[in-house]
Amino acid sequence: MGVQEVFRHVHLFAVLFLLDFLHFAASSEVPSYVKENAPIIWLHSDDPFMPSDILSHVLHTTPYKKFQPVPDVPDLDLDNLSSLNDYGKQIFLTSIENVTSHPAWLRGETPDATGALHNSTACAVVLINKSDSILDAFYFYFYSYDEGADITQVLPPLNRLLPNSKPGDHYGNHVGDWEHNMIRFIDEVPYGMWFSQHGSGEVCLWEDTTCLSKQGDRPVVYSARGSHANYPSAGSHVHDSALVDVANKGRVWDPVQPAWIYSYNAATDVLTALEPSNAPTDWFHFTGGWGDKQYSDKDPRQSTVPYFGLKKYNNGPTGPKFKHLLRKGLQPDEKPKGSLMRTAVEIYMSMYGCCLKGINPWIVIIALLLSLAATTFLVIFIIRRLAPAVRSRLARERDEKQSGSIVSRLKVWLYKNKRRPEDPSEFSLRLLDPELAEDDL
Repeated sequence: MGVQEVFRHVHLFAVLFLLDFLHFAASSEVPSYVKENAPIIWLHSDDPFMPSDILSHVLHTTPYKKFQPVPDVPDLDLDNLSSLNDYGKQIFLTSIENVTSHPAWLRGETPDATGALHNSTACAVVLINKSDSILDAFYFYFYSYDEGADITQVLPPLNRLLPNSKPGDHYGNHVGDWEHNMIRFIDEVPYGMWFSQHGSGEVCLWEDTTCLSKQGDRPVVYSARGSHANYPSAGSHVHDSALVDVANKGRVWDPVQPAWIYSYNAATDVLTALEPSNAPTDWFHFTGGWGDKQYSDKDPRQSTVPYFGLKKYNNGPTGPKFKHLLRKGLQPDEKPKGSLMRTAVEIYMSMYGCCLKGINPWIVIIALLLSLAATTFLVIFIIRRLAPAVRSRLARERDEKQSGSIVSRLKVWLYKNKRRPEDPSEFSLRLLDPELAEDDL
């Protein structure tokens, strides 16, 4: 190989290396429109639970499995949290302190007048390139505590079914709370936005001013008191057919001040830190719950809402990786799981405005149970009366089917064509009658 040929190969290698470096540098930059169109959050004025530092939350918890501490676990942080996956499923980051005392770390940090946090990182932005022209930007918000609804947040008349409850008695609480918005960009232009709300959510198209309001180029989001569900407007919002979230323009929070921004490749399951480049990534792959496991009924902290089975404390949630990052449209492809109780409440509340308003709910329930009992009795009565006739008909059809078989028809044919012997008495009488005898001759 000559010197010129060697030089040519070295030059080609250098060019390829430079192109790869430039491509990596370009792909590792955060697109400017991701922050320019990032949501602005309005926290409720009376919400005691503010955005929380993700690392601080981990440091105030210890991993539990089946209500027992996981043994021989190293000191955990955001760089080794996924090591808990080696201990199997159902791992929960359980508060070291009693959550009923609401320790200070559960309350998070109140943003300053500009909406910035100074001692906490409570937002993680995950970017997913779906194609050369489509990018989904997930803005995840973290709170160390979710305070569920109380009796004042249950629509009438169902609030009358909870006689032992009182205002301020919250249920549906849980340690750890991940909420999010997702904005889809097409050719670097915002197309629409998803608002997470409990187990479901809401979609607004970017240009729909009746649904989405903006502060400059940034969409405005209202975080409900306690639950931190995200809504495009202030006021009262019904969820699960009977519960009410309340949101108002209380404290402003700019979640990207500061935020960790990542790029996620679902095909390779690799999370890459973009800004800052040293942002932790291991925590993203933790498969367990970011809070206490739902307390057992024997736990003095736990209680159950009568008739509805709602618990005062629920499981801590899973992390951002399990929030339907890969979706066809703006909303998750999978619909939230339903339940018989939720379906019954939906039917009742849909009929309340037109047909049941003013009627005591207990009367409706008793009437429904009586109707169900009467219907059951009628069905059983009809079955018992019709059973003999049905059995007889089935037996007759079975016999007819058997008689219509080839073997049966053959037997009948042979029987009909078989020659029968003459009656001997008739033969004797003919011999005694001379006229008949002559005719025969």
